[in-house]
Amino acid sequence: MNDTILIQSIAVAIVTGTPLVLAGTGEILTQRSGILNLGVEGMMLMGAVTGFWATTEVGNPWVGLVCGMAAGAATGLIHGALAIRFHANQIVTGIGLVIFGTGVSQFIGDLGSDPVAMRPGRGKFDSILEGGLADLPVLGPVVFSHDAIVYVSWVLVAAASFYVFRTRRGMELRAVGNNPGAADSAGINVARTRFVHVALGGAGAGAAGAYMTLALFNSWSAQITAGTGWLAVVLVIFSSWRPWRMLIAAYTLGAISSLGFTFQLLGIGVPRELLTMLPFIATLLVLVVTSAAASGRGSAPSALAVPYFRERR
Repeated sequence: MNDTILIQSIAVAIVTGTPLVLAGTGEILTQRSGILNLGVEGMMLMGAVTGFWATTEVGNPWVGLVCGMAAGAATGLIHGALAIRFHANQIVTGIGLVIFGTGVSQFIGDLGSDPVAMRPGRGKFDSILEGGLADLPVLGPVVFSHDAIVYVSWVLVAAASFYVFRTRRGMELRAVGNNPGAADSAGINVARTRFVHVALGGAGAGAAGAYMTLALFNSWSAQITAGTGWLAVVLVIFSSWRPWRMLIAAYTLGAISSLGFTFQLLGIGVPRELLTMLPFIATLLVLVVTSAAASGRGSAPSALAVPYFRERR
């Protein structure tokens, strides 16, 4: 593999991994509060169709991104209401959210005489550093050739890491996720903390879905996320609920997902079905290995997926 192909492959891996970074960062915040949300895929699908629809209506991808985030947050709050207010089983409600998001997004996408599925893209995120830094050898295409959302995702990871581990609110978040009873006794509003971070997680997933339709594909189709939401959930566990580790893991999976592009540049023919399977196979293998290595270390929030009954504290 020559240097040019390697550089192009790394640049593509960063873009391909960005939806995982956005969704994974949001999911870390949600799970740190003690809420297990397996419905990331459904929230991404809602963000994808809403974001693309809004962009085709107004021609501005930033409007589409905000609408996608709102759709993801609203969908996430459904899970929050069921898990926090009604103490529903979080695994069941998460899976139900995937089914809900899949069905509703497809219904919206096929609705009306001018369905979203038939619309061409009207706006996409462009590179913001064309010329200058982007023309530097090696670092230019790898670091400085991306659209604004890639850089926003880096800022979000840094902000999330600082927030969780270096601020008072982050300390309260970790307390709620580890021992909600003690946090409640200390005056922390457990329900509010969890609702806020479930909404933030939904917004991250919605942004990830919108980014896929507006930047990666510039179109919408049913189930366009193709399991990316499930991969994001696994990455959170693999990263031990730490944003920077999740960023590295997301780009690693992005590299695996973009192998088709690399093989095409190299002139190597590989069955498409195998390339589609690779990210999931790699994720499963890595999760098995890291889970065995981390056995007994207790890196997960202690109260993750455990309903909190305030009257029983």
